[in-house]
Amino acid sequence: MSAAKTTAQNAGAANRADPGRLRVGVSIFVRKGEQSLWENGIYQNCLFLVMLLVKAPNVAETYLVSGGGDGDTADAQRFMADSPVPIIDMAAAAEKLDVMIEMSAQLNREWAVSFRERGGKIVTMRVGNDYVIDIERMIFDKPHGLLIAGTPYDEIWTLPEYERSCMHYFGTAMRAPVRLMQHLWSPAVIDRAAATLANGESFGYKPGRKKWRLGIFEPNICMVKTSHLPMLLVDMAHRANPRVIELLRVYNTFHMKDHVTFVGFANSLDIVRHGLATFEGRFPVYQCLSSQIDAVVCHQWENGQNYLYYEALHGGYPLIHNSTFIGDCGYFYPGFDCEEGGLAVLQAFSQHDADLANYREKARAFLHTLDPENGDNVRAYNEALVNLYRAGPL
Repeated sequence: MSAAKTTAQNAGAANRADPGRLRVGVSIFVRKGEQSLWENGIYQNCLFLVMLLVKAPNVAETYLVSGGGDGDTADAQRFMADSPVPIIDMAAAAEKLDVMIEMSAQLNREWAVSFRERGGKIVTMRVGNDYVIDIERMIFDKPHGLLIAGTPYDEIWTLPEYERSCMHYFGTAMRAPVRLMQHLWSPAVIDRAAATLANGESFGYKPGRKKWRLGIFEPNICMVKTSHLPMLLVDMAHRANPRVIELLRVYNTFHMKDHVTFVGFANSLDIVRHGLATFEGRFPVYQCLSSQIDAVVCHQWENGQNYLYYEALHGGYPLIHNSTFIGDCGYFYPGFDCEEGGLAVLQAFSQHDADLANYREKARAFLHTLDPENGDNVRAYNEALVNLYRAGPL
């Protein structure tokens, strides 16, 4: 390495190493054409993170960084119109930033190496169950994905829901320290969306119905969140008391309507045989909850922190779930226990209207702990950024 190059790199590192005035970017995948905050939860992850970063005392500038797809910053600005920060491209990010947080768009390895050589720090924030996703990509006919790309990271950030299944996988495979970070959520996105609902529709639980319309919203694209166990526990509730359920809508299943195994499973259920279930495509949750659904039935496997849960709680909707990450909110059943899940559905139906005020208050207190502008969350993320520099180079 030439002396001039070494001097330039050292100068870049010196300029970038003041944790009191950090310039931070969050990568976001952008493609040509229409995109929506509702098509993938990771876009909301990006938005909530930059909402927090603009409040962090050691962050001077925050940006969303357009990359990964065939779109440009203009495409990004259309679907991220509510972003509180500017959107820049990868070339500008290389010049402007001290810290790049890889979130929605995977970083090019060569870009990352060059950025770190000039003194920049790179964090990858893993907000999906990549251990399971990577297994599925390797052993089934799934599209190629991240796996281990050799990108150099200074630190890996992930969520408490992945401490057991992914934390050690991330650290060992990517050869960087792992830090558990608070999940973030704000009602800002769903409140803005709900304000666009047609006349006569409104977001929020409406008490007083004689029977309930239940909704299952699991995406059915990875085995950590699928519809079949919620369908079973709804069937258990229906078998126990056929006077409770008016209709079950199973969303995100239209792509499975011709799959012989799924069809056979569905047809084994009383709720289907009695004509009380429909199978739907993918729609924004706020639209479904505003006019079609009274209660949400969920199941997850090592994926217990979900925006769906927070959205339902925010609206006061009964949430039947098996997550240990949302305190005493909703109606809990353990693990994979369909019978207990069915009883949770019946419990919710029998008590929700009478207990609605208390339910809403519990939900409000819990959701405040997720707020990107909550002081505790701002301090935790700010401290993590400062510690990137205190730790020194890997």
